[in-house]
Amino acid sequence: MFLTLFGAPGSGKGTQAAYLVEKLGIPQISTGELLRAEAASGTRLGELAKEHMDRGDLVPDDVTLEVFRRRLAAPDVAQGVLLDGFPRTVPQAVELDSVLQGMGRSMDKVIFIKVAPEVLVSRMSGRLTCPVCGRTYHPVLAPPRVDTLCDRDGAALIERDDDKPETAQRRIGVYLQRTVPVLEYYRRKGLVEEVSGQGDIAEVRRRIMDSIAAPHGGGE
Repeated sequence: MFLTLFGAPGSGKGTQAAYLVEKLGIPQISTGELLRAEAASGTRLGELAKEHMDRGDLVPDDVTLEVFRRRLAAPDVAQGVLLDGFPRTVPQAVELDSVLQGMGRSMDKVIFIKVAPEVLVSRMSGRLTCPVCGRTYHPVLAPPRVDTLCDRDGAALIERDDDKPETAQRRIGVYLQRTVPVLEYYRRKGLVEEVSGQGDIAEVRRRIMDSIAAPHGGGE
């Protein structure tokens, strides 16, 4: 099963993706995590990615696609994959179709988690991230079991520069301008299942699982 989990920064993609990976038994590819790892490595691609991420901009397609192609070639995605944060532009979506076609596969569904912009800013302000595994937390909405420590590996949580309020607003603006057309691209293919991302985590999780089980277009 090839799925994309689609939604604005702060929509809960990361939280829901962690559950879906365990439930469906397929690996997750989070482009954000791939790009941050590349940035941390200090490579030429990493330096380019970091420059854009620090400003709250989308990383250019050529950089993102090069990192993504290498990951998709790994053997663990042969039985399916959950994409989190990719594709973010229509050219990326077109390229993804080409890559999957070359594998003899195609996208099965795009799950769109819809959340009001004002709620997104509130969620992102104060969000904490594990620098080791990339898992995200929120003091109110999704707190760690031990204050300021990651549930998974015990690392001290940090506030990323791109989760500060002023950068969060910019990231959402970039999303609305450039990423929403990707949703329309997939709507034309009849692949979109739209679910509300407002409510508690378990409730959103149930909506997503129902949408995956529904026939194509059943969640619109």
